Amino acid sequence: MSSTISPGRRLGLRLKAGVSTVALVFGATTGATIGVLAAPGPAGAATPTPPAGFSLTWSDEFNGGSGTGMDTSVWKYDTGPGSSFGTGEIETMTNSTANVFHDGAGNLVLRALHSGSDPGSGWTSGRIETQAATFGAPPGGVVMMESRIQQPNVTTSNGAGYWPAFWMLGAPLRTGTPWPTSGEIDILEDINGRSSLFGTLHCGTNPGGPCNESTGIGSGERACAGCQTGFHTYAVQIDRSVSPEQIRWYLDGNNYFTLNATAVPASTWASAVDHPFFIIYDLAMGGGFPAAFGGGPNAATVSGGQMVMDYVAVYNKAPVNQGNNIALGKATTASSTENATFPASNATDGNTATRWSSAFSDPQWLQVDLGQSYNISHVTLNWEAAYASGYQIQTSANGTTWTNIFSTTTGDGGTDDLAVSGTGRYIRVNGTARATPYGYSLWEFSVQGTPGGGSGSLLSQGHTTTASSTENATFPAANATDGSTGTRWSSAFSDPQWVQVDLGATHSISRVVLNWEAAFASAFQIQTSANGTTWTNIYSTTSGTGGVQDLSVSGSGRYVRVNGTARATPYGYSLWEFQVYGT
Repeated sequence: MSSTISPGRRLGLRLKAGVSTVALVFGATTGATIGVLAAPGPAGAATPTPPAGFSLTWSDEFNGGSGTGMDTSVWKYDTGPGSSFGTGEIETMTNSTANVFHDGAGNLVLRALHSGSDPGSGWTSGRIETQAATFGAPPGGVVMMESRIQQPNVTTSNGAGYWPAFWMLGAPLRTGTPWPTSGEIDILEDINGRSSLFGTLHCGTNPGGPCNESTGIGSGERACAGCQTGFHTYAVQIDRSVSPEQIRWYLDGNNYFTLNATAVPASTWASAVDHPFFIIYDLAMGGGFPAAFGGGPNAATVSGGQMVMDYVAVYNKAPVNQGNNIALGKATTASSTENATFPASNATDGNTATRWSSAFSDPQWLQVDLGQSYNISHVTLNWEAAYASGYQIQTSANGTTWTNIFSTTTGDGGTDDLAVSGTGRYIRVNGTARATPYGYSLWEFSVQGTPGGGSGSLLSQGHTTTASSTENATFPAANATDGSTGTRWSSAFSDPQWVQVDLGATHSISRVVLNWEAAFASAFQIQTSANGTTWTNIYSTTSGTGGVQDLSVSGSGRYVRVNGTARATPYGYSLWEFQVYGT
């Protein structure tokens, strides 16, 4: 394969289609064809159960009626001539149901059609992308995107020029960060009916740069036997729970290529990978990539080849320490904001798809009121492309007088995972030098620590947890003590109900944190027990407020439980996290 042609090249205006698509509508183009291919049989597979440790974030099983187009609240059509995408493609992408449609059997179909006698023109096809650009891994977490696909049922004899792709682009592309700096991950690409696939990361600058653009860094061609004639699963995982971070590519659950963050500079990786993405399917015809393997379409290329998708799913594995992020949801203010779209609170909402952005000047700060004094042990900054080259982490008892607990003049963006030591009710990032002409921008500002009053260590996480009931198998008791605010316990819809944790030994209990889902308790008790049978109240209320309740308590026991006696909603009791601290 040529070293100068990219497996998965998505350049120039092609990428700008992810920013604003060309508003064209085309009718069916089913004129003179070169032998329309028969549609494959139904896929018949539901979205799989999440892998161990993961939860389902989003999926589409493509259950639309036969011949219907896309739900445009979920998907957007990228329409217009392939020449505008900057990859040499020759098709015109349309929103016609001749090119993009549900087959009525649980599949989405992208179909390439030809009209006229010139194989080098007259092609139409389809390309769609998700409206959401929120699919990514938070610091310390993992995300997996997977789709079950049948590649176009063509061969090297009649498939020259076919270029099916399942891929994704970095969300910052939609807000002005250029390609390839904003990142592109190609999960599946094949060309010319070769029964193969390529997996690629595009990053850095173009041309050349640390990622060898426009080629990118990839797996090279890998065999994919039967991928033209049957369904196979194609997936990628972005793993930010390991050091160095990794991207892993999978075919039918088998990891065939792994790329470590150390392959490129840290700032290049962070700008391309450490943020959310949006997902794309397309069936291109012609272009630079097929040309590198013999070219096409040609006179033997058949019309009507179809890329068929059975489902697409996004799964997330939450960071182990996410439940101990003491800044999460706390009152957050800033010296300035770029505009109302980027408020300070975005940096502590637990969502890596939202961000704070400051005015375009120095200095600027972002601060969090933790509600009480804490001993601070760890700070994580997940920078957007507009990062600080010089900044301090500062703490304060009163929000007025500040003490530096970390300082740098050589910040490189990406994710700064900082071990620190300090005490305060308030904590802030104080930016003194911007690395770009823009402001300071943070996807997330996370803080770990323990109450400064000596409330001790987190005792409950990962310990055996049981409950009086569960709403269903999706919401087990163990979810309340797994350290993830992306999973929850939910009870039956009746009173009373309880959830309890076995700490494994008797402890002195000084603090309990309840992170309620919307279905919270208006009346409940915190109770301890030496044997799991006889219980003593160490806290009681009939005016529960929901949200995050951080309770100072005093008691001892091996078992601790929340005993709900009155629900605030018609639903059950539901906790994202139930944390017990003590010694």
